[in-house]
Amino acid sequence: MTHSIHDVGRRPVRSWSGLFAAAVMLAVLGLCLSPPAARSAEKEKQQVSRVIAKEMTAAQKALQASQWAEAIKNLDAAETKSPLTAFDKKTIYDFRGFAYVKLNNLKEAEKAYEAALATGQYSPEDAAKTTKMLFRISAGNQQYAKAAEYGKQMSDSGTASADDLGIMAQLYYLQKDCKDSGVWADKAIAAARKAGEAPKENLYQFKLQCASDAGDNPAMAAVLVDLIRLTNKTSYWNTLLRIERQEERDDHNTLMIYRVMYDTNAMNAGTDYIEMAQLLGDAALPAEAQTVLQKAMDTGLIKDEQKERTNRLLAALKTRADADKKGITQLDAEATKNPAGELDVKLGEVYYGTGDYQNAITAITRGMQKGQVKHADEGYVYLGRSQVALKNTADAKRAFGGLKTVPNESPRVLKLWELYAETLGKS
Repeated sequence: MTHSIHDVGRRPVRSWSGLFAAAVMLAVLGLCLSPPAARSAEKEKQQVSRVIAKEMTAAQKALQASQWAEAIKNLDAAETKSPLTAFDKKTIYDFRGFAYVKLNNLKEAEKAYEAALATGQYSPEDAAKTTKMLFRISAGNQQYAKAAEYGKQMSDSGTASADDLGIMAQLYYLQKDCKDSGVWADKAIAAARKAGEAPKENLYQFKLQCASDAGDNPAMAAVLVDLIRLTNKTSYWNTLLRIERQEERDDHNTLMIYRVMYDTNAMNAGTDYIEMAQLLGDAALPAEAQTVLQKAMDTGLIKDEQKERTNRLLAALKTRADADKKGITQLDAEATKNPAGELDVKLGEVYYGTGDYQNAITAITRGMQKGQVKHADEGYVYLGRSQVALKNTADAKRAFGGLKTVPNESPRVLKLWELYAETLGKS
């Protein structure tokens, strides 16, 4: 089964909606850790009217005993009494909202908390907490526009957390409003960073899906870079590299992109391995080409109809690679004597293909010091790759850093190798 670039990582809106409701429910429960009765006893100077004292005491005991239905029964009885003060009503509604949340009845909880807030009897601190509660509950009830209004109030008052801003991004995404989803995702990302926390992956996924739906490859690539920095997942590497390869027309740069794809384990199609092997063969690197193609064969990525042709190519590469290995000592001697560095770098690339990474480093370093290297970018890349193979991360980063000194280097290739270097040492 084949997928286009814009299918990769796609999650239907309805799937996000289901995940969202579950996450919101957990968040609401987190805001309701203790009965409101305890809060009232500590903070409120006012007291409920005597006319409802009996019912409210019974409701409070029921809440403390986790008898939610019993609590609601007593609260309903209290509401029938008169006269009731605004504070009485606020307390009844607040207790009722808590009980309904515990019963997982968010629609009734929303009505109760809205009624409590409308009384104007909350302290500023508790009003802010109740607004946050209503924000989460209305989101969980899929009342996205209403939830967004509560979210804006919280943002304007400075009480919105990074998680709240993230919920706002998701609210707009679920309403298929990609512009505002992106705005709030950026706010959530900035808030998380300001708090010293890693931004949530889903914030970038909303932006990625919106860019994908719009067929906007540059926007997709920019978000994928952020996702790779955040997670270093091969799936994001794969999508980014396919976008970049699709836009590339030069064989030299295409092979450079394939090298990143191979080194990040992001290559998952047999045709990619075949094309990379062919390009390596054309670049006089048959040993590396053989290794690449053999990996595709060993992992079962070569389709039955491709096997005959692939086996012929593999056999031809093996013959050439064996010849290179036999002549490598002589090539080393010639390269050492040559005043230009071109032959040393080529020698280092051959050493890399045979798995002799230390000699690859020696030869390439010598060649780069001599100068007169036709493709200095390849020199830095193979030097870096050899250091990676030997687990010398700091030296590898330095080697890849040399790419920015190469005149007329492809910005696309430079960006990808710099990103790869940045992720070295991460899981």
